[in-house]
Amino acid sequence: MDYKLTESATYLTSLLARAFSRSLQERAAALGFSPGQFPVLCALWEEDGLTQRQILDRLAIEQATLANTLQRMERDGLIRRQAHPSDRRATQNFLTDRAREMETEAIDAALAADADLFKGFRRFEKELMLEYMRWALANSDRS
Repeated sequence: MDYKLTESATYLTSLLARAFSRSLQERAAALGFSPGQFPVLCALWEEDGLTQRQILDRLAIEQATLANTLQRMERDGLIRRQAHPSDRRATQNFLTDRAREMETEAIDAALAADADLFKGFRRFEKELMLEYMRWALANSDRS
């Protein structure tokens, strides 16, 4: 059997995910967050005060991963948690002033990380690759 890793979408996707994470990590560290926290920050920048369940519904991550991420974000001073006013089982997650103030710089860092990975791509090539990625992810969700 002749199997080449460089022809494996699974392998290449794994490398690409690590490359993006490394690129964002360098930029994010200076701002005080990690790449794993970025999607949660984005969800809370869009709508502050979400419960863990609401964040899970918006992001494609595991429940245990999110629970650990939220604990680290609270420890790092990015969010504060408080009991939900009408659901005793739920906790709302609110951005701290520090997290709110870093929104523009954090988004700029993520855009710069993307730009590094797409260096040399023409606009339509980048858009096409992103469309193919979304398509593959949709196929993955169906299987």
